[in-house]
Amino acid sequence: MGYSSPAESGILDELSLSLAAYSLFGSILTIGGLIGALSCGKMADLIGRRSALWVSDALCLIGWLAISFSKGAWSLDLGRLLVGIGIGILAYVIPIYVAEITPKNFRGAFTLLIALMMGSGISVTFIIGSVCNWRILALIGTIPCVVQLIGAFFIPESPRWLAKVGREKDLKLALQRLRGKNADISQEAAEIIDYTQDCNQTSEDGIKELFQRKYALAITVGVGLMAILQFGGLNGYTYYFSSILESAGFPSSVGSVVASIVQIVMNICSLFLIDNFGRRPLLLVSTSGCCLGSFTTGLSFLLQSFHLGNEITPILAIAGILVFIGSVSIGLGGIPLIIMAEIFPVNVKGPAGSLVNLFSWAGSWIVAYTFNYLFEWSSAGVFFIYAMIAGLGVIFVAKLVPETKGRALEEIQASLITHYHQESV
Repeated sequence: MGYSSPAESGILDELSLSLAAYSLFGSILTIGGLIGALSCGKMADLIGRRSALWVSDALCLIGWLAISFSKGAWSLDLGRLLVGIGIGILAYVIPIYVAEITPKNFRGAFTLLIALMMGSGISVTFIIGSVCNWRILALIGTIPCVVQLIGAFFIPESPRWLAKVGREKDLKLALQRLRGKNADISQEAAEIIDYTQDCNQTSEDGIKELFQRKYALAITVGVGLMAILQFGGLNGYTYYFSSILESAGFPSSVGSVVASIVQIVMNICSLFLIDNFGRRPLLLVSTSGCCLGSFTTGLSFLLQSFHLGNEITPILAIAGILVFIGSVSIGLGGIPLIIMAEIFPVNVKGPAGSLVNLFSWAGSWIVAYTFNYLFEWSSAGVFFIYAMIAGLGVIFVAKLVPETKGRALEEIQASLITHYHQESV
């Protein structure tokens, strides 16, 4: 995901691409993500979580090789599109798989490791990309694909997916491997089997089932959290970080290093906080921090436009950006992935995951596409818009998002459906 920034100058120079052609190369990843999001849920339901990992890794591997050996724009774009499709599938399958295999008391921290790895991966890509050729950087991108492709042979399939397809014996074997050979898995296995059988008997499987009113709260929470994350400006900051700092008068090289450190530190902090304090408190802190960070950044550009406080506006800008990045890292960056994996019953998890992922990738593209236009319209106004959306996010989390800490997946999902029945009465 971090490849296009450090590779830009090398690709432009060597392949003589126009800026418009390179912009297509950078943004086509999002189009691939949309395609992956459309197919990921059905794929993971049909062939299983592990097999979906193999498909996504193969797509990413082919994509990176196409980029590395490119002689022109078409192979670059094709490779980037394939990587995007692979990432679109991974963005759904990995949180679902991790949530489905992890004991409830550690599920939050394990799933948040995904956000930590993503942030660390982007930071490492920036660092490696600053010292090596873009073709070498693309080849390095194949390494994690190969590791995961091979590694997936040595991990068990999700017990909950095995229950969904009626493979109860394999479910117990997988759960025993996951919990340890001396662990008593009988109660957990029975709960998974009973709940899954109940879901399969009382519902249809697929998109039609998803839009029943009893799943309205779960859909609202999943889509709403992704809307807050994306329309709150995440990709505006991520994709245009350097240009924002330069416009504010702060050195982008220094800002990039400091932001990377803040991101990793706050991601690590969230690992230790989430299963102790819960999802909702961290989300409330995170959305409040995003609101404050965007407001502070907007204020710095507002002062700059009136030529006030020229000495402090760069400091104010970097402070606002760091507050935003730190706030996303401690909550919004990873917790929506956890909640998405927790709240949808197994019979609608595929279509629900596709819907939420599709919404997330579409929001990502809209923000990335509109940022420069909004920034040109009003350098302060764009951040005030992001601050307002994050402020609405605080209210949304406080009113609608359930606490899922320390609860079994089946218990969480049943409680959301019970909430629907109570509302109906």
